[in-house]
Amino acid sequence: MRRLSKPPADRLWILTIGRKAPALDGDYWLRSPDSLLIALIGAATAQLSLYQRAPAGCYPVAPNSTGGPLVPVKTSKTAQGFYSAPRGWNSWGIQINPKTTPSSPSAIAPLTNQSFIIQQCNVLADSDVLAAGYDLCSIDGGWYSSVTDEYGRMTYNSTRFDIPELGTYLHSKGLKLGLYNMPHIPCEAADKKIYGTDIKVGTTFNGVEDEFGFCYFNYSHPNTQLYHNSMIDLWGTDMIKLDYITPGSSVGEYPVPADTSGAAMAYHRAIINNGRQIRLDLSSNICRNEPYLGIWESSAESMRLAVDINNQHASTFVGMWKIQGTIEQYRLYINQLVLDKKLMVVRPGFDNLFAGNPASVSGITDGQCVTVMSHWIGAAANLIVGSDMANLDDLGRKLLTSSASQLAVDFCSKLQAWIAGPSASGQAYVLLTNLGPNQGRGGYVDVGAGEQNVSITLEDLGLTGSKYLVRDVWSGNSTTVAAGGSLSAILGEGESQFLRLSFA
Repeated sequence: MRRLSKPPADRLWILTIGRKAPALDGDYWLRSPDSLLIALIGAATAQLSLYQRAPAGCYPVAPNSTGGPLVPVKTSKTAQGFYSAPRGWNSWGIQINPKTTPSSPSAIAPLTNQSFIIQQCNVLADSDVLAAGYDLCSIDGGWYSSVTDEYGRMTYNSTRFDIPELGTYLHSKGLKLGLYNMPHIPCEAADKKIYGTDIKVGTTFNGVEDEFGFCYFNYSHPNTQLYHNSMIDLWGTDMIKLDYITPGSSVGEYPVPADTSGAAMAYHRAIINNGRQIRLDLSSNICRNEPYLGIWESSAESMRLAVDINNQHASTFVGMWKIQGTIEQYRLYINQLVLDKKLMVVRPGFDNLFAGNPASVSGITDGQCVTVMSHWIGAAANLIVGSDMANLDDLGRKLLTSSASQLAVDFCSKLQAWIAGPSASGQAYVLLTNLGPNQGRGGYVDVGAGEQNVSITLEDLGLTGSKYLVRDVWSGNSTTVAAGGSLSAILGEGESQFLRLSFA
């Protein structure tokens, strides 16, 4: 992916994804200029705003341009050995917005139950959805009991869940189980003994008890790891979403300690001890400055870059103002990696993908759904759907399962985790986007409303072939563009074109 130094307008984002070029060691690299994502006209004003928003260096703001020629950017496998981001479904968008989903157990919202989870995740087992790689059924907050098991471990609420039974059911359908947790446990576990030992759980606490009766761990205590090992062994999960990781999380009503980064390391070591390949996803909007970025890279598969993207307690899932803010945080993250000459090890988490239902439910237009899906794919981000799976509309199903979509997902994820590749074929993906007026978190200065002409030359994109076949990923329409030509589109607010280029 590459950032252009002279895009056509302030809020018109242009991503070039995946031009293959041979590296000196025989691998294939994702080539990029001085930064990976999009430059902005009026960058000085926008950048000043971003610096003001970054709390005490938590979210580094790299310059939009560092000068110099194209530089190679490559990402490696994650801490647990994965080469691509997960695909699947997560329950939180519906839990916190039950009005969006008629079948939701709204009487217990924001909690949920196993029968509803099965109803939603059965759709993942549909042949077309499963073939597209959407195999993770992730349960968010509230699956657990307020009382720990006999060894002080977080366990399921037996009135609403039977997690071992659910795991067996999902695995029988070729699906994976994801569970949510936080870096604390109920203090009532203090006098219980860590599984397989005579050590009381409370001896591993750090002395902090919050107003909700939660206790936190002393991660320098050697027995703390024993506790985490036993908990991971108990769950039998394939993915863990670890929330309220600090510094950086918007902790809201939870008085979380200022630094819970030790939890990420403890979970990672417990996963290694378990021996199964389990994904660890850290949340939310956690700090990306050092030493923390290094901790996340050595511990987790993905990290949430921004706050929850959903509307919360609404009749629709999402609005463009949060989508703009999430994309902006990704731009900052990519610029930071380029400036520091780092690999992208931990994948970006954009939060749930709300592109599966009609506009009256999603909260965004069909064109904006296409834009969201294209951005998530182009960034090789987690593709975790938050929509009502039982009521996917035709567009939503197409965005998830079409062969063109899967080709784009595979290309982008492979190129962002490239080990050894085919010969340089000249293939590329380009995303032309008009994100619309800045609704508060976009990080750019507005230049007007309505349709905009988005245009960029092949030369600016670094594509040097004599002629390219250009195919729209979603519509299938195609044309050819010769050397010296350009790509252009008239795009309304929130609209985009996701283009696949190959030698003609």
